[in-house]
Amino acid sequence: MGSRNVTVQLDEAVIQRAKIAATRRHTSLSGLLAQQITKIADVDERYERAKQEAFELMDEAARSGESAPTWTREELHDR
Repeated sequence: MGSRNVTVQLDEAVIQRAKIAATRRHTSLSGLLAQQITKIADVDERYERAKQEAFELMDEAARSGESAPTWTREELHDR
């Protein structure tokens, strides 16, 4: 996939700190921002996939006709 320019407004102090962080990581400010945004998007995608899988498993369990749990609150908490 090709790259595209995006304009971002940041406080001057944030820009300076980000430039230092990028330099320490041997990358550019643009590269640093791209890495961080990619990480955020990846985490969001993994969360959405996990949530969808959990919903599907709950639906499957509900359709299978399995009975409700047979334990009591006291048994779960060893009271």
